[in-house]
Amino acid sequence: MTYYLYHIPGKKIGVTCDLNNRVTLQQGYQPDEYEILESSEDIDHISSLELELQREYGYRVDMVPYKNLKPKTKMNINVTEQTTTFPYPIDKLKGNLMDHVGYEWSTEHGKFKLSLESINWIMNNVKTSMYNLSRSYVYNKAFANWVMTQKAIIIDVKDHNKPSDIKNKQRSLKMFENIREWAEIRGLYTEGDTKTQIIKLQEEMGELAKATLEKDQDEIIDAIGDIVVVLTNLAHLNGLTIERCIASAYNEISGRKGKMINGTFVKD
Repeated sequence: MTYYLYHIPGKKIGVTCDLNNRVTLQQGYQPDEYEILESSEDIDHISSLELELQREYGYRVDMVPYKNLKPKTKMNINVTEQTTTFPYPIDKLKGNLMDHVGYEWSTEHGKFKLSLESINWIMNNVKTSMYNLSRSYVYNKAFANWVMTQKAIIIDVKDHNKPSDIKNKQRSLKMFENIREWAEIRGLYTEGDTKTQIIKLQEEMGELAKATLEKDQDEIIDAIGDIVVVLTNLAHLNGLTIERCIASAYNEISGRKGKMINGTFVKD
């Protein structure tokens, strides 16, 4: 496991093994608002260096070294082949899941980990237990399918050495979650439907065509962004995710061979 010694200028120096969850999601600092001072797999070294730099920079020095911190308390979840059941009703589930960001568990369909993205998926797919109204559950296979979709879109962070690469990949995924949260708050998923989104898509395509003909770069950017937003919402209204649709398309074209003819790629 790699431990990162991070610095939020003027605020603090800390250690984490998960920059996105600890610094961005929990503390609210974006990647360009903090710096990585050092990374190491030696917890004793990184823990000692944290205390040393906290004193050097004049920040509050942690009473308990990082290496001696107690791990997160375990959630009392119930895992079967079909489902993972949480010991909370739906209206109290998200807060309790956020308190356990980073928590992992295994099922027959794979290993799951709580992050902002997976918590949002859970909240969009959770159901109340028919046996106990104070408990809620998700289907493991559906959860595993979603996890595999994310892996198909975002290169595994093990393939990157720079923490900035990791943060950028995580941020790119969060953008789709932000769009869905925005749409849900505004009632697009409860009061809108696929037909209105298709009409909206045609409207935005017209804007893109006009901007392209006029070579208006700002309008091209705006139109493409709007199209992505509409497609994200259209996928959600069809019970899908834009990530899954992109992954499916990429998996289909990734091995495709062909050649360019008159400016168009024609497959063999």
